[in-house]
Amino acid sequence: VDPAKVVRAALQGAASVAGLLVTTEAMISEAPRKEAPAMPAGGGMGGMGGMDF
Repeated sequence: VDPAKVVRAALQGAASVAGLLVTTEAMISEAPRKEAPAMPAGGGMGGMGGMDF
């Protein structure tokens, strides 16, 4: 494997992708995620058993 050919092929691929990104009007880099709704607030703490007077 010739290192020069590997580098040349990598640069050609990178230039090709860069050219596509520059010429497209819109690009989606990461699809939006639907987030789960927030958890409701807790109902309060119970009493401490055996401490009631």
